Amino acid sequence: MMTESLCIAAISPLRQRLLDDMAVRRFSQETQRNYLRDVGRFATFLGRSPHTATVEDVRQFQIAQNAAGMPTPTMNAIVSALRFFFTQTLDRPDLARKLVRVAQPRNLPVVLSRDEVARLLNATTCLKHQAALSIAYGAGLRVV
Repeated sequence: MMTESLCIAAISPLRQRLLDDMAVRRFSQETQRNYLRDVGRFATFLGRSPHTATVEDVRQFQIAQNAAGMPTPTMNAIVSALRFFFTQTLDRPDLARKLVRVAQPRNLPVVLSRDEVARLLNATTCLKHQAALSIAYGAGLRVV
């Protein structure tokens, strides 16, 4: 059984500084957990402390994430975490500037024909439901 003092001693000064920086900015516990995970992912990739990272290390990390098939939203979340870490915790904006966000492809919505819209609106016999469907469709509300 670990005592509380042993748990506190196990946190590196750099990790504690990151935690403090996030707490000062009132990041949610979920955001703090995610940022710690993402900075840890970068440190694991480096095989050393992330405070020793170079511009080339950041570049190679992003190339490796892309090659591993990391989803676009995850890659962009990692960029946010590392930007915060480099700018706020390490005061290394030169590294943060080298991080690249990945554009997420957007799909165009399916547009119904006039006949399909008419069939949709006439699918109900209740005037209230028909009005609700008309307003929702007219306002652009869609189920994706």
